[in-house]
Amino acid sequence: MPFMKNGKRDYKKELAWEHEKKPNRVKDRAARNGARSDLGLAVGDPRQADHKKPLTEGGSKRSLSNLHAIMGSENMKKEALRKKKQAQK
Repeated sequence: MPFMKNGKRDYKKELAWEHEKKPNRVKDRAARNGARSDLGLAVGDPRQADHKKPLTEGGSKRSLSNLHAIMGSENMKKEALRKKKQAQK
């Protein structure tokens, strides 16, 4: 990893880089954290906030009617299928 120092991750340096070079990643992470908060998922909970209608298809970011909690592995499988379908278009 590029932000490692003596075998430990340098979170401050990584966050500063994200703010400077990738501002959309910061906004996306904030939206994900907000969705987790809206669902009441605590830190360390293995579930993730999933959008029933994906944001890329016009789904709302933090509307409770568009969010539900699912296991992280299921969410990753769902995302991989979505990206595979998108690549075939």
